[in-house]
Amino acid sequence: MNHLRGAAGRLPWATRLWAPSVPASARTFTSHSGASSRFSKQLVKSAPRWRPTLPSRITGSQNQRLFSTSPVVRHTEIIRPEPGTGIKIHFKDSKGELIKTIEGREGDSILDLAHEYDVDLEGACEASLACSTCHVILPEEYYDILPEPVDEENDMLDMAFGLTDTSRLGCQVKLTPELDGMTVTLPSATRNMFVDGAKPTKH
Repeated sequence: MNHLRGAAGRLPWATRLWAPSVPASARTFTSHSGASSRFSKQLVKSAPRWRPTLPSRITGSQNQRLFSTSPVVRHTEIIRPEPGTGIKIHFKDSKGELIKTIEGREGDSILDLAHEYDVDLEGACEASLACSTCHVILPEEYYDILPEPVDEENDMLDMAFGLTDTSRLGCQVKLTPELDGMTVTLPSATRNMFVDGAKPTKH
């Protein structure tokens, strides 16, 4: 059921890009007087532009995830910590079976760690927020700890296969001590719109 909660409340990604044009009356108002000209410019400037309001992906959340100022994460070189000293992350498949338990350092991204430890998490766009192939699913208690996703991440998540309320892109999730012991679940498939189109790639 968790895999179905988020999809119904989210708008198609394409609708985010639409904004109505300025009314024709505002664009075509003309006059030879300076005051009228200034009025027409003010009318154009003040014409309303529609923007969607995105609902929170967590039902009943009082901290609505509408906007974010968290920085975009880029690929960095991974230096493995000494065993037993790092932040532990458990990777599981879509059936809940453990794939691997790894350790990382504060600031490492889930995507970079997956690549370092040979976990099958693609990341086709190399953390440029141009695909959803590093889509992962997190436990709600850990999801709430993370900084809110930027708009570009939300746009890519809208195209992710098996979207849930606690979905994130692995390239944008950075380790902190509070995430120690977190389970990261890989979806049963990923979708790369530039390569696969609407057809998901099974894991």
